Amino acid sequence: MCIDPPNRDPSINNRQAGLCVSYTASYAFYEALWEAGITHCFVNLGSDHPSIIEAMVKGQSEKKGEFPEIITCPNEMVAMSMADGYARVTGKPQCVIVHVDVGTQGLGAAMHNASCGRAPVLVFAGLSPFTIEGEMRGSRTEFIHWIQDVPDQKQIVAQYCRYTGEIKSGKNVKQMVNRALSFAMSDPKGPVYLYGAREPMEEDIKPYKLDQRYWTPVVSGALPISAVKMIAEALVNAKEPLIVTGYSGRDQSCPCELVKLADTISGLRVLDTGGCDMCFPADHPGWLSTRFSVDKSITTADVILVLDCDVPWINTQNIPNSDAKIYHIDVDPLKQQQPVFYINALARYKADAAASINQITSYIKSESSFTTTLSSSAYSERRQARDNSYKALLTSISDVAKPTDNDTYDTPFLVAQLRQHLPKDTIWVIEAVTQTLVCADQLQCTLPGTWLNCGGGGLGWSGGAALGIKLASMKASERPRFVCQIVGDGSYLFSVPGSVYWIARRYKIPVLTVVLNNKGWHAPRRSLLLVHPEGMASKASRKDMNLDFDPSPDYGGIAKAAAGGELWAVRTGSAKELTEMLPEVVKKVESGMPAVLDALLNSA
Repeated sequence: MCIDPPNRDPSINNRQAGLCVSYTASYAFYEALWEAGITHCFVNLGSDHPSIIEAMVKGQSEKKGEFPEIITCPNEMVAMSMADGYARVTGKPQCVIVHVDVGTQGLGAAMHNASCGRAPVLVFAGLSPFTIEGEMRGSRTEFIHWIQDVPDQKQIVAQYCRYTGEIKSGKNVKQMVNRALSFAMSDPKGPVYLYGAREPMEEDIKPYKLDQRYWTPVVSGALPISAVKMIAEALVNAKEPLIVTGYSGRDQSCPCELVKLADTISGLRVLDTGGCDMCFPADHPGWLSTRFSVDKSITTADVILVLDCDVPWINTQNIPNSDAKIYHIDVDPLKQQQPVFYINALARYKADAAASINQITSYIKSESSFTTTLSSSAYSERRQARDNSYKALLTSISDVAKPTDNDTYDTPFLVAQLRQHLPKDTIWVIEAVTQTLVCADQLQCTLPGTWLNCGGGGLGWSGGAALGIKLASMKASERPRFVCQIVGDGSYLFSVPGSVYWIARRYKIPVLTVVLNNKGWHAPRRSLLLVHPEGMASKASRKDMNLDFDPSPDYGGIAKAAAGGELWAVRTGSAKELTEMLPEVVKKVESGMPAVLDALLNSA
């Protein structure tokens, strides 16, 4: 005869009898998300989520229009990347819900990306139940609950997070959510991780609300007056001033502030070494495009202002002049998640980039002592020299954007054609790896927020990110922005296209994906040659180095199968055919159909 344990929670029998629990910790969790401004949950559910699912169904039924929209994601990497893209384009945090330790591991690379890209995403994962005998509702009921019970689940991702915390009771679940979001939305922004076992998430509690006025992020400060004066004087008196940035453009007001400063100081130029956001418009003569921390301007500048930048230069490749005056303004000047980081800056300031640049420009314009210097013949000569250099750069970029004599093409021509045929306000989602700089050169973005790159090294980001970015655009406007993902063939395979294009069909999210098909990984070969330029492997083929994808997969076919056939897919290596088909591709995507263009590059 079987006897129930004496401590069994009687509410378990109530649940089995079909009686509804009205307000649980899980329901309060969803309420907290909505009240804090989170509009979407990208979910991959499991055995730790009975109360999460129960609350989800209840909320969707009872709180129509005031409950997070649930997006089913068959893969955690895609879920996290979607939330990352959505959060970065809107500036508002989003939520990802995954399954215990294994789901947490599944989004590991995407967590790295969100951390490096400073995307405010709240991740919630369940824990295996901690009771075995049925003492509480949510107690263990399945074999897997023993297998997935790990000693310290948060340690899987803690080093990438701004905050981690365990939900131990429903009575303060909303405080836990808002504390996590306070970290996620305070500079340096980034992902946060909450976790809770089934028992506390099943807890019945009394409904309550928080006053959201008291749960705002920490506001980044401005520069002290002494710093404004020092940096302004250095820039004005410099012969070759340079700003090196990386992610300042995530604040879409910052590119405009940089333009004002570059207009004020003739000769000032801006180099983007991150490619993370559109930091400076390409139609300004101070534009130096994007270079991964290696550029001649770094070695010749006499004053360098490093602005929101993780890797301003690579010491083994190029370094500033020993006499250069260097100043560093950043939301994270210490790079607290990088064990090794230092630059020879005379001064460092933890401050908001846009506010700081505005301060410097305003001070320069207000100081009569700078008037003579700024209007001197030397400044006129610098202005002309900068204009001439800019024109030469544009000419060199244009010169390489041509097809070959046998009608094949490479990345420069392909991207130049995309720029010509796609809408002017297209949002470009770039994961081109070794071709990123070429994309930056040819796209020449001018509008803030129109270029988004991963910011990290977890390949596969752009598939989900493009969906999240497009979804955000669809929610924000009756005329959603055109979104184009440009991705290398290796990164495309990392992006879990089976999941990406199923989601695109399920939720009707039309994105154009352009696959740069060079039949393999080029980045590892480049890394090899930087260390062993004359080694044995330098003379080996990509096949010998196990870096090639030959025969090439049918990338469009993979996507079309995942979308159940409701996707436009084509492969071409002909420049003429490419040019002719692009108008049709644009029409297909604008009509609501996702598309994949498999571009066979001449360099394959």
